[in-house]
Amino acid sequence: MQSSLEETKFILKKYNITANKKLGQNFLISDEVINEIINASEVNKTDLVIEIGPGLGTLTSKLLEKAGKVIAIELDTKMLKILQDRFFLYKNFVLLNADVLKVDLNTLIAENKGELNNVKIVANLPYYITTPIVMKLLEEKIPVDSITVMVQKEVADRLTALPGEKLSGAITYTVNYYAEASKIIFVDRNNFIPAPEVDSEVIKLKIRQEPAVNVKNEEVFFRLIKESFSHRRKTLVNGLENSGMFKDKEQIKQLLEKMDLETNVRGENLSINQFAELSNLIAESI
Repeated sequence: MQSSLEETKFILKKYNITANKKLGQNFLISDEVINEIINASEVNKTDLVIEIGPGLGTLTSKLLEKAGKVIAIELDTKMLKILQDRFFLYKNFVLLNADVLKVDLNTLIAENKGELNNVKIVANLPYYITTPIVMKLLEEKIPVDSITVMVQKEVADRLTALPGEKLSGAITYTVNYYAEASKIIFVDRNNFIPAPEVDSEVIKLKIRQEPAVNVKNEEVFFRLIKESFSHRRKTLVNGLENSGMFKDKEQIKQLLEKMDLETNVRGENLSINQFAELSNLIAESI
């Protein structure tokens, strides 16, 4: 069996193409990492899989063997010919030339799921738009069971951190609200052609049946978190002062005191439960 490295070199030479830097293309050549992604995703014949940015189809070929159906969403028109040539005999392969950020995924799933039981996202995400893609997948509440993706190491650290930890950011709370996040495998930059300037990590987001915390108004909850981390060097009181969510500083202090929190606390020190409690107090006062 041809290795992923040999296969990648052959395809690049056959089609006379190179990686598109603007689209953040780096082709994975490690069989070990590909197998780890497949195993972690737990894809089987009852699953509809959506792969974002399939590129040369290295991961796609493995997914097609395991899944009931694979929808590959590829933006680069140069990759379409390769993918069509490689997988035209597969009855469970659907190729969509589109920008995933502009795709109505709920409609796409409804049109393709049929008798399949679960929907799973599996991808080696382009690093330059990782965060917007992850946010879209979570915020649009598409009916997926899990999201198994490779991302930049530093982004993986934020996505899988626990709220309140040093590495956490606003996106950490969003991920934790919707899913249980875990790291699967560290991926050195030399596992790609061309090698990127950063290392990577495969992570898995297992979507929760219910959100991690109960909030009365999700818009208020997420806005509160965003505003808090927009000024993370400031105390929560000073950071939220000009957010438009409060009448004045005194109101913020009163809410914090009601929660038995110090008025000099920073947003990054709050747990997701405390953000939920504070957002619920705000929602009640609106």
